[in-house]
Amino acid sequence: MAAVPTPVDTDFAGYVTRRWPVVVRTAYLLCGDRAAAEDLAQGAFVALHRHWARVSAEGAPDAYVHRAVVNATIRHARKQRKEGVVRGRPDDGPEPDATLDRPVDDAGFARVEQLDELRRALDELPPRMRAVLVLRFFGQLTEAETAHALDCAVGTVKSHTAQGLRRLRGLLGGTPQPTDAEL
Repeated sequence: MAAVPTPVDTDFAGYVTRRWPVVVRTAYLLCGDRAAAEDLAQGAFVALHRHWARVSAEGAPDAYVHRAVVNATIRHARKQRKEGVVRGRPDDGPEPDATLDRPVDDAGFARVEQLDELRRALDELPPRMRAVLVLRFFGQLTEAETAHALDCAVGTVKSHTAQGLRRLRGLLGGTPQPTDAEL
């Protein structure tokens, strides 16, 4: 006999369905690995489910799930560093076949290159700064929502945003930008 879903379960399932793509994209931009991003998102939703009644009553499920993803991503990166895994570096696989007869869409290829360049530039930022930029610009959270998700002050979000954008511009434009210590 199958269990009848409760309104709480239905509400949570609807939330997961709506927010899954955003949370996976956020995790991907934080960690740079699609499979790891899906695992991190799933873990964040499992953690959210444990506290769904309280978190949804407070009206802050997005902040909770984003905080869970950011924290899990940081733990994941530390574990990889400890194990000697370099993020964003694929292992030696087969070389791409240069003799494909299909036409290449230059605009699509350029877009993929730009996104890859952006992801690699994000990899160069410190984890919290990267988290702020990803939540603000890709997760489309406000400064206050980002501060709540990262459990920090709005001023911290503003300074990380300004510093992160300056560093990204330098990384993407090829001109290194000074760090705060050099200013």
